[in-house]
Amino acid sequence: MHAAPNFLSVMEAAQSLEGYAIKTPLIRAEMLDSLCGCKLYIKAETMQKGGAFKYRGARNRLSQLSPAESKKGVVAFSSGNHAIGVAVSANELGLSALIVMPEDAPKVKVEKVLSYGAEIEFYDRDTQSREAIAADISARTGRTLVPSFDDVHIISGQGTVGVEIAAQCPDVKAVVTGLGGGGLCAGTSLALNQLRPDCRIYGAEPETYNDHQQSLRHGYRVALKAKPPSLCDALLTPQPGELTWPINSKSLSGVFTASDENCLKVMAIVKRELGLIVEPGGAVAIASIMRHKPFEENEFVVAIASGGNVDADILQQALNLY
Repeated sequence: MHAAPNFLSVMEAAQSLEGYAIKTPLIRAEMLDSLCGCKLYIKAETMQKGGAFKYRGARNRLSQLSPAESKKGVVAFSSGNHAIGVAVSANELGLSALIVMPEDAPKVKVEKVLSYGAEIEFYDRDTQSREAIAADISARTGRTLVPSFDDVHIISGQGTVGVEIAAQCPDVKAVVTGLGGGGLCAGTSLALNQLRPDCRIYGAEPETYNDHQQSLRHGYRVALKAKPPSLCDALLTPQPGELTWPINSKSLSGVFTASDENCLKVMAIVKRELGLIVEPGGAVAIASIMRHKPFEENEFVVAIASGGNVDADILQQALNLY
């Protein structure tokens, strides 16, 4: 057992996930080069099991359960993609799963969780603590709590995205990944810092939820006091994770932001040009590159499209606007 995630734990996760997690394609998006100011590749985690990268960490974590723990099942809290990842993994492993989800979670995510046989307990995002609810359920029922990002096995599982990028694009110069709790960024950094040490890592956040950007600026974990609405439901975590921040604070070369409108525009463009369905939070990496154009024209840059679980009305809104 590793006390903290590291390169070895990521490679162990890659071995554990072999034959289960999909090795998602890296798509060369030439039609977006001029809009983004670089040679853009899109890592299509929208094509992962459950429609998002979260399956990787969830499956890796659940595969570590003892027989006694497996018998009692698991509990998790999530606005959607981690919930789906846990539900899919639990279904594959024959485990009972209970998910604590906000009442305003996207309908498509709620339906996916239920379709894999998991139960849901809803909460009010403004007045209740999902962490407290899940902890109480764990204490009462003996279910193992599966965090969405602050866990060695979760972070290590997400890091397999970086392992694949290193193999798929040996000339990669920069990777941009969305930031919620920071698990995908931390795991990807652990992989690429070893496998492609000249590759720079950048984060991307909704402009109204820029806790990592503020934390990087101040040198400590900043917790956002205001919690304004955003279409990027997958990224609305008000503070960097305890386990993820020590990694990301050292690995990140910078953090960019994008507006909801920027994300909607990207959703429309990648749907029309590539046939990819990307949710707002999954579009933030591409959107931030398009907004800021921070790279050189000849640089190979990978943007991680982290998820594609979007309600039909939001996708239609994007297509109507752009």
